[in-house]
Parts: sequence; structure tokens; C-alpha cells
Amino acid sequence: MPPVGYGGIELVVHLLARELRRRGHEVTTFAVEGSDPGLEPVTLAPGDWGKDLGTPNQRIREATYQMRVNRELRLRAADLDLVHLHTEFPGMADAGLLNLPIPCLATVHSGIDAQVIDFLGEIHEEIDLIAISAAQKAMAPSIRWVAVVHNAVPVDAFEFQAAKNGYLIELARINPDKGQHIAIEVAERTGRPLVLAGKLDRDPRSQRYFRDLVEPRLTGDIRWIENAGDGEKAGLLADAAAMLFPLQWEEPFGLAMIEAMVSGTPVVAFRRGAATELVDEGVTGFLVGSVDEMVDRVGRLEEIDPQRCSERARDRFSPARMADGYEGAYRQTLARPSEVSGASSRRG
Repeated sequence: MPPVGYGGIELVVHLLARELRRRGHEVTTFAVEGSDPGLEPVTLAPGDWGKDLGTPNQRIREATYQMRVNRELRLRAADLDLVHLHTEFPGMADAGLLNLPIPCLATVHSGIDAQVIDFLGEIHEEIDLIAISAAQKAMAPSIRWVAVVHNAVPVDAFEFQAAKNGYLIELARINPDKGQHIAIEVAERTGRPLVLAGKLDRDPRSQRYFRDLVEPRLTGDIRWIENAGDGEKAGLLADAAAMLFPLQWEEPFGLAMIEAMVSGTPVVAFRRGAATELVDEGVTGFLVGSVDEMVDRVGRLEEIDPQRCSERARDRFSPARMADGYEGAYRQTLARPSEVSGASSRRG
């Protein structure tokens, strides 16, 4: 932390840990070697383990890392007031088995489906769960959620630019759920250049999608940048006329939307998932229900004031605003009587 390249969860955790430390909290962060020394991280894995992501070795690396985290939690239990998990489902399952006398919270960063609801139903009485959007929470109404806290981005790391060039951008992994083929259609119909920025997922479904529906349409006006560094990404976002977000699934958040809006670049998104609560209609972008509507709104981008767009996004999605939300969740968990707390089995 912070991540090198793609790593939305790692980015959010890094921003949260830094902001909590700035406020005077004592924060112990478990991380990989090479992480921000300002966090004074407890490093539990070498940096070169990252090369195993997306390979058959990923699962065993993750399991090894989780065992090391569990060992550290047992050793440090007397010094910790609470544990905040961002490790998704394997980490939550392990926390439920640790029998630690420490309250546990977990942020659910993933999408919600029937299988996820089944899992959360097994642990939501033991671990206090935090949703990253109201849309995500609404997809699992039977689950005990203690808070909704929006993610943040490093707002000062993104350039604001009032004068825009004419191109459109979609910043997302190349994946059928992200709808790059629709972004291409909108660009073609509006006569605007398009930049697709994002890595190609390794799974067969994404590979077929790229081969059949994206790659054949890459021309001079429609280009793909697989690995845009932070500096290049910030410039691309600030310079673009708009970001397209033609979601094909109920995305629980969407950091790329926030990164565009803080740059003063409006987002034109399908009215799905968290987009409905992240985009302020007519201020930071437009919400649409069809490709035709997306084409229409691209023709109305002059209605969005870039300065106002940036100011609204920087206020709503700053690290300080996110830390406010998590501090409230922490206080709620610590104040809950032990007999009704999600950590009741670990406090007594």
C-alpha cells in the first residue's frame, strides 16, 4: 500500500490508515513489503508475491498470508481495541474462528449475489459488516449491516482541468461487466474519439469478450491503453470530455467514476448499482437507462460545469469524509453491549 497499478481495495485501506493516523489514532496495518513506511506497517509477505496474482499460486499465497495475519492478531490481542478487515470472505471466515476477545468489523468490497448472502448470513452476528454503498446494502436486506461508508480517492493526486478535449474515456478492466463494447458504440455514434484504459482480465470470458467485441473495433479514433500509470491516468481523466460507465452489472461502487469527477470530468453512467448514489444528476454527470440516452447526454456535456463537478466530488469522496464514516462505525461497535455485539463470543 499504496498499490502499484490496479488495486482499489489497497488504495482505500491506505487512505483510511493514513487519515486515521493523522487524527491521532494508533493504527496497526498488516501489509506487504514495500508498503508506505509512513504507516509503520507490519510486513507479512515479500513484495514479489504479487507476481502470483491471477495464477494457480494465488490461493495458497493468500492462505499463507492469512495464517500470518491470524498469528499476529493472537499475539497483539491485548493491545487492540478492534480489528477492521478488508480481506473479503476468507479473512472474515478466519476471524470467525479466531475466538479473539476483540470486536471485529469488515468492509464488504465485492458485489452481492445469492452465494455472498449465504456466507454473510453465517458471520453477520459475529462480525459487524459495513457496506460501501446503499445499493450494495439493499441487495442483502436480510444481513445485519452497521453502516454504509463510501470509498474515497486521493483527491489531491488528481488534476483539475476546466478546458476539455473532445475525447471520451472509460477507465475499467476489460470485462463484459464493464461494457466496453457499448462505450465504443457511443463513441462511434457521437463521432468522438474514445480511450479505453484498463488491464485485460485473464479469465476466458474476458479474453473472448476482448477478442470478439473489442479488439476488432480498435481503430485510430478508438484506442486501448492497458497499463496507464498514475500520472498518465490523471492526465487522461482531466483532459477527457466525459467518462462513460456503461455498467452491465450491479457494481457496488466504482472508484473510476470518482476519479473522473474530482478531475472535473463528468460521468455518463447507466442507472445501475452504486452509480445512482455516486453521480449527482446534472452536477457531476448524467444517469441514463439506454444507449440512446447515453448518446443524447454526451451531446449535452456543456451543461456540466467542470469546477462545480470537481468541488462536489472532492467534498463527497475525500479521505476525511470516509474516515468520519468509519470512526462512527467504530464507536458504534465499541459501544454495543457485549451480549448483543457481533463480537460477543470473543469479548467475554
